[in-house]
Amino acid sequence: MNKGYFATLVRGLCIDLTGKPNIVTSCVMDIVPEAAMKVTVTQQESMEEYANIIRSAYTKWKSENKTSINPGEVLLPSCVALCENNIIATFWIGPDIDSARKRLSEKDASPWIESVLKNQMTLNCEERAAVVKNRITLVTGGAQGIGKDIVNNLCAVGALVFIADMNLKNAELLAKDINTSLGRCAAIAVEVDVSDEASVEKMFNTVAQTAGGLDLCVSNAGVLKAGSVLEQALSDFKFVTDINYTGFFLVSKFAGQLLRTQHLAAPSWKTDIVQINSKSGLEGSNKNGAYAGGKFGGLGLVASFAMELVEYNIKVNALCPGNFLDGPLWSDPDTGLFVQYLRTGKVPGAKTIADVRSFYEGKVPMKRGCTGKDLVRALLYVVEQEYETGQAVPVTGGQVMLH
Repeated sequence: MNKGYFATLVRGLCIDLTGKPNIVTSCVMDIVPEAAMKVTVTQQESMEEYANIIRSAYTKWKSENKTSINPGEVLLPSCVALCENNIIATFWIGPDIDSARKRLSEKDASPWIESVLKNQMTLNCEERAAVVKNRITLVTGGAQGIGKDIVNNLCAVGALVFIADMNLKNAELLAKDINTSLGRCAAIAVEVDVSDEASVEKMFNTVAQTAGGLDLCVSNAGVLKAGSVLEQALSDFKFVTDINYTGFFLVSKFAGQLLRTQHLAAPSWKTDIVQINSKSGLEGSNKNGAYAGGKFGGLGLVASFAMELVEYNIKVNALCPGNFLDGPLWSDPDTGLFVQYLRTGKVPGAKTIADVRSFYEGKVPMKRGCTGKDLVRALLYVVEQEYETGQAVPVTGGQVMLH
């Protein structure tokens, strides 16, 4: 069977037993470690049947291990071995990716004891501060611009973040800087072209085999080419739409498949898909129809996917930020929107880039552009909310207000 999906089912079992987001990483080996939990598969089964087979294997493994545990604790395997057609794939489990990798490197398959997280009926402030701590997250377009801000902030609050980007070199450099700074494996680079279906599918399979599943998918990758409907080339329109609209569909499709698989083994565990949309998805954008149209369409997908995926405890929401005036999308001296808008005459009377910037700052009641910190605060909010799905949350400094 698909090794990534098997890892995800194993992780789902651990989540269901502990209420905690443990990590599962995979490796092919020649022999089965003696203390491993063994799962033998002889024929193709459905994902539901695989989930039941794994749970039955856990029950058998637990009965064979006479380790004494206290109330509120659970016994977990360090290693699960999948035996299929004489090929042994092993899946190593830990509270974080560094622990799982250490057990793999040391071939330490001994059982371990984990406390069970109790559900709280009242708000716990520490929970709010650590809403993504130890969660497996993925950010598309994460190696630059606002995506880079999202990645840095998520890592800083304790998440394990896959930095997904077309520019793998930049993603790897960012991951290296973050991991060195934090002294742990907090970021992992993965290559993707969100407009290419095979590339997106491969990315999520890599995530599953590396960490065992996913908790939060941030669909952030986006492009913009401004232009009048009277003049814009169809190739430019399609370029923007393929990334911003079709790309979100593809990311949601394969993220949804992975999260649905995890749900089979952890039915009470809530997961999230969050699209980074735009205020242009709420109100349109003059001489920028390709971008605004894709963003409007994205909100339709968000609402539709939210209705469908709620069955699997997957929440789907959108954040609609205002303008990131200090990011490269706006401020790049050659291709930024300040330059584009000055060139196309989008801002009446503007003679300089400073005039264009002043015009856009003047539209915001708070008199500044949006920042990565503003956006991540909103992201943590929608992840924390267990009773919200299909929402489009403005993060605009008051420029676009709720209706």
